[in-house]
Amino acid sequence: MSWSQITFTVQADKTDLLSECLTNTSALSITLQDAADQPIYEPELNTTPLWQHTKVVALFEAVADIQQICTQVQACLGILPTYEVETLADQAWERAWMNDFQPMRFGEQLWICPSWCELPEPEAVNILFDPGLAFGTGTHPTTALCLEWLAQNVEQFKGKTLIDYGCGSGILAIAAIKLGATHVWAVDNDPQAILATQDNAQKNQVFEQIQACLPNELPTVVVDGLLANILANPLVALADKFCDLLKPQGFLVLSGILSEQAELISTAYLTYFEQLNIEQQEQWLRIVSYKCT
Repeated sequence: MSWSQITFTVQADKTDLLSECLTNTSALSITLQDAADQPIYEPELNTTPLWQHTKVVALFEAVADIQQICTQVQACLGILPTYEVETLADQAWERAWMNDFQPMRFGEQLWICPSWCELPEPEAVNILFDPGLAFGTGTHPTTALCLEWLAQNVEQFKGKTLIDYGCGSGILAIAAIKLGATHVWAVDNDPQAILATQDNAQKNQVFEQIQACLPNELPTVVVDGLLANILANPLVALADKFCDLLKPQGFLVLSGILSEQAELISTAYLTYFEQLNIEQQEQWLRIVSYKCT
């Protein structure tokens, strides 16, 4: 079986009306995409901003009358937006999705492997990890930068206690334990992330060494190192807290920072931490520093 996909390009203020119109024409699904490479990284709380130029993608059965659909869209909007029609062949969608995720190596010994793949190096440090609802699989530059640092700096945290703040899927906490840390507090304000971290820790046989909790459940602890792969504004707000959580000369690894936000982070952290070491991948930064004595 094949499908017909129609992609309309409209201004953001037209998306709701167009989506409603397409729903009334028996669209099987409707998705919104960026039409002009305009990223939205940190929207204001309780807002759902759209791109100025938005693609509204509607999927129909192959027998759908494209001309009739376009006529109805024009009647709804008063104009017929620019559109493209594509025929999609049926395929094993689950298998196609799985093919997008393959084993990834970080440093010399750390592998992140989907459960359906054969381990490339069985004797290496292997983490079994499938994509899920919580952020963090290793494919995004912010996570990759943190995993690379862990893989290359084992001696700094081997036998020590850490915090993974904003743990998401728990991938950084699990990697730290697998590489030699003794205990990690995995903290996130999303209950789904807590469940995902616990589940992934269980799958990788490190459940006893990772304590996943909400921020208000984190006990009074002082640790040897802290990783935080979140976003710049929360990182700025948490600078004082992170300082309190670290021992003197404890290491700090920050990610989720855009290149133009480096000065913002520096201003917030140089009061408590030594010189910031910055590494960039694409437009994202990893910043590493150590708490002043």
